[in-house]
This record gives sequence, C-alpha cells and structure tokens, in this order.
Amino acid sequence: MSRKTALLILTLGSMVLAEGSQNKLQTQRPAALGELKNVAFSGVRASRYGVKPFPEPEAWQKVIETMRGYFPGSDPCAIWLVGKFKHPTTCLLFFPSGGQAYPNIEFEGPDQNERFLSRFDQAGIKVFLQVESAHADMTTLIDLVLSRYKLHPSVIGFGVDVEWYREADRPGWGIPVDDETAKQWEARVKSHNPSYRLFLKHWDPDWMPKAYRGDIIFVDDSQELKGLEAMVDEFQNLWAERFYPNPVFFQIGYNSDKPWWQKLDNPAQTIGRAIAQRVRQSCGIIWVDFSLREVFKLPPE
Repeated sequence: MSRKTALLILTLGSMVLAEGSQNKLQTQRPAALGELKNVAFSGVRASRYGVKPFPEPEAWQKVIETMRGYFPGSDPCAIWLVGKFKHPTTCLLFFPSGGQAYPNIEFEGPDQNERFLSRFDQAGIKVFLQVESAHADMTTLIDLVLSRYKLHPSVIGFGVDVEWYREADRPGWGIPVDDETAKQWEARVKSHNPSYRLFLKHWDPDWMPKAYRGDIIFVDDSQELKGLEAMVDEFQNLWAERFYPNPVFFQIGYNSDKPWWQKLDNPAQTIGRAIAQRVRQSCGIIWVDFSLREVFKLPPE
C-alpha cells in the first residue's frame, strides 16, 4: 500500500522544483560535525516485531550512543513500544495485567520492559513509551503504562502511533486526531508528571490536530521516498513547517528506502544531518529497528 496521497505527491513535486539548486547542494553536503544546534534527540525506535532476535539491553545502549555520537549535543533517545496492535481492535501490552481486565486490551507477562528501562536509567537515555492503541481507550492505556513505569527517570513521555488509532475503522491509516482529543490526551499524560510530553506520529500531517499544538512533539514516519533530496524536501515542507515551532521527530532507515540509503557511507548520520540543516525548530533523528542489525553491525544473537 502506498503511503502517499495524490495531494501530497503533487505538493511535494512543486516544492522540489521551487527549492532549486541551493537545496540540492545542502542535502548533498551535510554540515560538518558540531555545526548543528537543533538536533535535541537522537536514537532508535524499538519494537518486538521490528528486529529479531530482540537485542539485549547493552546492544540497545550501544546503538543509541552511536546515534548520539553522530549528533553532538543531542540527548540519547529511544521510542520504545510497550503496546502493539493486535488485529482487529486490541492493543497488546508487554507487561502483566495485575489481575485486572479492560476492554480491547490484552497483557503479556512477564514484564518485557523493566530490565531495558533500568539500563537506560543508568545510561542517561531518554525514553518515550509508545502504544499502537487499536480500539483500546487511550486514557486507560496512558494510565496503565505511565503508572507502571513512572519511577524510571529515563521515561520522559508517551507516544501514540496514529496509524493504529482505531485502525479497524480505516485500515492502513487509522483515524485522524482532532484538537480536543489531542488536548485531552496531553492533559492525561501530564497528570502523571507535568514534565512528560506527548508525541503523535503519522506520515500524513492531516492526521494530526488541525490547530491544537500544546507541548506536543510531532513524529513523521514517512517512507517510500525516491532519495535523500525528496525525503528532506518532504520532511521540511510538509511536516516541519506545518508544525513549527513545535519539536518534530523523523523516523528514518525503513527498508522501503534502502535502495538509495544503502549507498551512503554513513546513512544515519548523512540523512539526519541533511534533515536538521533544513528544519528550523528542535528535532529528533530516530533510526528504525527494521534495519538496525545490518546498519549498526549487531552480531546475531
């Protein structure tokens, strides 16, 4: 399934032409190390289905710290899935239920996150806990996840992959998040800790709240792009500018884009720095787990 609407393709095409040769030079020649000031977070996205076998805590730490080395001054970071979509309406959480039952929520014990979060606590790694909610009540998911893990200093927020929000109602896309819903979710997250931040993720900016911005981080996981220049153009023009001045994160490293990024000497650094050069606000560069073992030379386990 293509992840681009006709409108996005047409808009992107016009923007690419408008940018001209100056931006071509910028994307081909990323800034030297130390020049970028706006990469606030760098790290990985981690899921139980994205990389198998699942790496041990020390391997995750190594990869996250490698990413941080590519972006001096950034905080090492993980987008850590604690709940995945389970067809057609259920969210499966990777920890035990404690004897309680909830509609559209299943649990899988023993806890699969504690030892990783404990390692991240010690290493100073920042973690956003993410769910793929399906038809589960979001307030319940927020409370279950943050109540369980709030004692970990590594945890700094909660994330929703909107692609899986009521996905059965619109397969492959999920349901857009309106302003009031985003405001309610953010308030619930901050009720656990005022410093926590909510992120919302999708590839289509129209799936994000139209006007409400609050303290939200907006995460773009677009893929199936034609090359580095096309990626940077889309991330800048269709995403970062839309949500300025809020922080924006970008997930990169999808296998659908591998035909071009595998030709780069250092894909994570080259792509991330090219993006950061063109984004005005604070941003995060996140490598996805689907290609993690190959790109970061993790040994088989």
